[in-house]
Amino acid sequence: MKVGLLTREYPPDVYGGAGVHVEFLARELRALIDLDVHSWGEGAAAGLVRHRAWSALDGANDALRTLSVDLSMAAALAGRDLIHSHTWYAALAGHVGKLLHGIPHVMTSHSLEPLRPWKAEQLGGGYAVSSWAERTAAEAADAVIAVSGAMRDDILACYPAIDPARVRVVHNGIDTTLYRPDPGTDVLERLGIDLRRPYVLFVGRITRQKGVPHLLRAARSLDPGVQLILCAGAPDTPGIDAEFRVLFEELSRTRAGVQWIPEMLPRPEIVQLLTHAAVFVCPSVYEPLGIVNLEAMACGTAVVASRVGGIPEVVDDGGTGLLVPYEAKDPLGFERDLGRLMNGLATDQARARAMGAAGRERALREFGWDAVARRTVEVYEEILHADKADK
Repeated sequence: MKVGLLTREYPPDVYGGAGVHVEFLARELRALIDLDVHSWGEGAAAGLVRHRAWSALDGANDALRTLSVDLSMAAALAGRDLIHSHTWYAALAGHVGKLLHGIPHVMTSHSLEPLRPWKAEQLGGGYAVSSWAERTAAEAADAVIAVSGAMRDDILACYPAIDPARVRVVHNGIDTTLYRPDPGTDVLERLGIDLRRPYVLFVGRITRQKGVPHLLRAARSLDPGVQLILCAGAPDTPGIDAEFRVLFEELSRTRAGVQWIPEMLPRPEIVQLLTHAAVFVCPSVYEPLGIVNLEAMACGTAVVASRVGGIPEVVDDGGTGLLVPYEAKDPLGFERDLGRLMNGLATDQARARAMGAAGRERALREFGWDAVARRTVEVYEEILHADKADK
């Protein structure tokens, strides 16, 4: 079976959960099938083809630049038996490749454009283009893979033209050999984190989706002895960047132990930060699954997260962490409850350690990438069998 895997992110250019998913899925798939990965970027390697936006579109809207990459990817899929795209950035490439080469297209949805209206702030009119690309690809795909049961419900609600039988659930996974407790403290010492005080850790992009402004306001109520460490970068827009900076500076003036790490740290350093955190916090307002919660759990750390999307399928409320209901109409209530639960765990280390140990066990038991890859290949086989039968 020859498969073309299409993605925007691929190592070393990984900045979000979708990129992490593709990185580890591709690694496991290579042992099972003949796989070519097509991603954004420069250069090439065995089994990897990089594509860049057309130079004639330098400076143009990012959505238009994306479409140019999609056309380049579609043209390069000759000889493949099946296409598997990830996110709207590659979905139209999968759709055009299906039409051009007469082969099935499987699309994994890591998020949905209709549920991310704040993207209009980032893309302007390009948001209408990205929404059109996603809808077109999803409605015509031979199968749509949802990364959680909640995501499947969202797909069918947003795109009712899709036959429910074509939407399959394959959860994200975690590499528990890379994400595992690290007893070392050299990274924490280099970053100036006080090892005598517990800290709450956030790791993620500065976006509306990730709820970072909510976290900064919730942190006003943290116990004075609790530190807040923010590994936060890649702001979506100048506006959200400015808002983050104002809130961060306000918080820093009123309490000690607030630290912002804007650069993307290497994975081993993130693992050490996760390991020693009293609490990992995920304040997302929208999250199809939330792979970063799995990373924290695999490192043996308790999680406080929003009860949105697929997060409850990962974080066992009361077992591996605590979940905070989120209602867009009541942001103050969300921030109050988020602060209260972060405080409760950060100041009750025995409970936090017990939840962290349970999280590690759950990650080992239920979310291995080998199982994710096998389930994905089963979807490929079903689709190829049906395609041959139709022909």
